[in-house]
Amino acid sequence: MPDMITVEHVGMLFDLNRGKVRSLKEKLLSKATIDAMEKERFSALDDISFHVEKGETFGIIGSNGAGKSTLLKVIAGIMKPTKGKVTTQGSIAPMIELGAGFDMELSAIENIYLCGAILGHTEQSVRSNVVKVLEFADLWDFRDVPVKYFSSGMLARLAFSSSSIISPDILIVDEVLSVGDYDFAQKSMKRMMELMSGGTTVVYVSHDIESVKRLCSRVMWLEHGKVQMTGPAAEVCDAYIEYVENKDKK
Repeated sequence: MPDMITVEHVGMLFDLNRGKVRSLKEKLLSKATIDAMEKERFSALDDISFHVEKGETFGIIGSNGAGKSTLLKVIAGIMKPTKGKVTTQGSIAPMIELGAGFDMELSAIENIYLCGAILGHTEQSVRSNVVKVLEFADLWDFRDVPVKYFSSGMLARLAFSSSSIISPDILIVDEVLSVGDYDFAQKSMKRMMELMSGGTTVVYVSHDIESVKRLCSRVMWLEHGKVQMTGPAAEVCDAYIEYVENKDKK
């Protein structure tokens, strides 16, 4: 199977000092200033390497702040890594921070077209699927309403539907199946299973370890931006659960 995603030695540094105004005296003390700035740089990702094959469902787990969402944004091309490189093949539908790309002044239908354009779909392709998107999201009656009036659940339903109705080559999922009501969560899970069975490559992040075990063939465990373990889903998930339980006992 060819690799759809290749991540090579990726690192991501954030400058915690950005936005601070330093005094002239601090600027003149160049060595001390540089040392201070180095200490204020936060490594969100540290030398991350892995690959995902075509049609594979690859899981990423870890504690809050482990770097999971940052890594997904790098894979999706939303963020550029400080070091290393990411190579992807085909179209990507990133379900990260659902609704983040919407224009809140536009209607549901207008945002479906906007989402389609961002994902690289043709206008004709989006037009032929608008009704499916709205019906899947159960938002047909709100199709002409500006999304600034939508609840968070309605936004999540619209975003998931817009991203998933037209099958992408790569689907990036970050906790979105837990958003919204129970019925829609079940419908979303069913849709994701359909995409997986149809050959879509999936990168799946969730704190629901049982769903990670059930859906993924391989899993990578991150902590503090570093890879702790990569391997068969059950093996990695069990090691992570043991780590969490032992940490809670301390």
